[in-house]
Amino acid sequence: MIRRYFSFIAGVLLCTASPAATINTTMSVNATGAFGVTITATGTASLTSIGSGQFTATLSSTPDSSGNLTAAFTITLTNGDKINGTLTIPPSVLTGSGTGKATITGGAGAYAGATGSFPSLSGTGSVSTTGLTVTFTGAGTIITGGSGGGGATGPVISQVGDAAAYTNNVAPGSIFFIKGSGLAPSGLTQFSPPRPTVSPSSNVKITFTPAAGGAGTDAYIWYLYDQSGTSQIAGILPSTVTPGNYNVTVTNGTASAPFPTQVVANKLTLFTQDSSGSGLTSLQGFISASRVDLNRLTNGTLSDGTTYSPAHPGQPVIAYGTGLGAFAPADNDPSKALFDYRNSLTIQAIVGGMTIPVDYAGLAGYPGEDQINFTLPDNVPTGCAVTLQFSVNGNLTPPTSISIAPDKNATACVVPGYTTAQLQKLDQGGTITSGGFSFSQFSITDPSFGTIKSNGISGGFFQLSAFQLSSAAQGSVSFIQSGTCTVTQSTFTGGATSGGKLTYLDAGNVTVTGPSGSSLNNTALTKTSNLYSLSSTEGISIPGQATFSLPAGSYTINGAGGNDIGAFTANITIGPPFTLTGSLPATVVRSSGLTLNWTGGNASDLVVIGGGTSTRTGTGTNAVTTSTQFTCLTTAGQRTFTVPASILNQIPATTGNDTGSLSVSSGPIATFTAPLKAGGSIDSGSLTSFTGTGASPKYQ
Repeated sequence: MIRRYFSFIAGVLLCTASPAATINTTMSVNATGAFGVTITATGTASLTSIGSGQFTATLSSTPDSSGNLTAAFTITLTNGDKINGTLTIPPSVLTGSGTGKATITGGAGAYAGATGSFPSLSGTGSVSTTGLTVTFTGAGTIITGGSGGGGATGPVISQVGDAAAYTNNVAPGSIFFIKGSGLAPSGLTQFSPPRPTVSPSSNVKITFTPAAGGAGTDAYIWYLYDQSGTSQIAGILPSTVTPGNYNVTVTNGTASAPFPTQVVANKLTLFTQDSSGSGLTSLQGFISASRVDLNRLTNGTLSDGTTYSPAHPGQPVIAYGTGLGAFAPADNDPSKALFDYRNSLTIQAIVGGMTIPVDYAGLAGYPGEDQINFTLPDNVPTGCAVTLQFSVNGNLTPPTSISIAPDKNATACVVPGYTTAQLQKLDQGGTITSGGFSFSQFSITDPSFGTIKSNGISGGFFQLSAFQLSSAAQGSVSFIQSGTCTVTQSTFTGGATSGGKLTYLDAGNVTVTGPSGSSLNNTALTKTSNLYSLSSTEGISIPGQATFSLPAGSYTINGAGGNDIGAFTANITIGPPFTLTGSLPATVVRSSGLTLNWTGGNASDLVVIGGGTSTRTGTGTNAVTTSTQFTCLTTAGQRTFTVPASILNQIPATTGNDTGSLSVSSGPIATFTAPLKAGGSIDSGSLTSFTGTGASPKYQ
């Protein structure tokens, strides 16, 4: 019997002591901000049914692991009351448009202890040389005071989404979840098919009512959960619910306020092995009629007897998800839950950018669960975090990852920087904890400003599991090694990589001290979500940014210690300036190879030569960007290197007004260690420094 791996995320809402009131409102914000280590944005805000006022926010200039900027904001209303929260802004908003979200975390006056959520904020923005502008608007809920329980205050919904990737919008016939407060009686109650639409013991029910009016439809209840501060429900949306805009309510003694939700015809999302919605997919490799292996990094067996292994070229595999669409007979009857959607939908697998036909795409013999069978080609890209998506009528699933061994006989996948023993440790439930800090100095020629020098110091500590290896694999989907050069092809969808989220660790306050002329003397790095950074720009003044240089000499990183990492010290010596002979070319002729010469630097310093091109198709969340990059390594003492034509010919030529990238940098690598507060030390720690130059040439 096929073992299925899916579960549902639990949401935690803050609780307060006073009686609660729920306000359904639409928030609109217009703000501007100046660049710096942090970005302070100010502007105006309005909330329907509440009022208007002044908006202030502090954004980090360092994105999170998904590329989003986060901000703590305050809206000061005209009557003096305040609403506090956190805002997540995707990079697409800053260069055009996109969708962000906000969480209410407190306030003052009438909003002391407030909670709430704005799950979908439509935003637009622009970036100039001095700062940014951004506007966003969207509906949400603010809960003032209140314990967050049921009873007199009633249930409150904060999010409705699919039960695999945990994103907004739901498809008929799919498994969905509702997060909030007071949604269910205390404890956990689960239901097997045939599932009720009303809980027999508590009369809890979930209703989808058309926003335009009409009769509501009650969903099948999968489970009710309310304990340890988490209140959540999961269900199956009946296939009779047609696509459109709906108001969702939960009745638990009293009915919740309506929560706006969109029902879409199809929305496939994939279950992942750690139930995070990202990282390693819940996928099985076909070994024989009596054996299918769970997809992991190496060969082995779990404590319950489940066998696992990486996928292999030429092997049939099975992925699991939810949301292929309506099929009413199977909504609540396992005996009818076998149905192939390929007759009505165009479905393809996309593995590492390679499009693969599917052998079956339909119900998995269980209500709400879908499975997709396909066979990996012999020339499929390989690695430990190969991007996996599916295209359903041209709409792409959120990216996840799959582990694929380099050949049919290999017992482990391969990813640069990790040994087989480390991969086995991850498969056995262990983690790898690493730390790293980098000094960088790049000279960039900009037509508007001339030559400017960008200085940066950044780093932190992270913990990695087997399921989230794609976070550290740099979106790697294909590695082609030739000598000291590597070609890497990565596929990005809607600005995302193959998923994967690192757990960043708290190291307390971190400071840096440098030689005379650096202006760094026990200077604190800015800490944002346990990531540390400091930046400066020479040749142009950026308000709010630090001022420092990175001359040759000795640098020391000192960490005071925090909740996860103990006190540590790391040292590195930056050598004489690394100088490229001449300038980088405006055009790279791929068939001729590329020879570069330089002077300076320590003889043993690493030299990294990198570049490539990207192609983009589609728009919005369905935009697909395929990036092909090369990296060649040598040492500064060699004074010259030729990137061979065999490497450059694998880089697609630029077309039209598109440009590629090319950079050369060099510097030393030092190691360090740091204690873990939980005991032991980090598995690895590195300190690097790279000085170099970059350009945007054409590739032909």
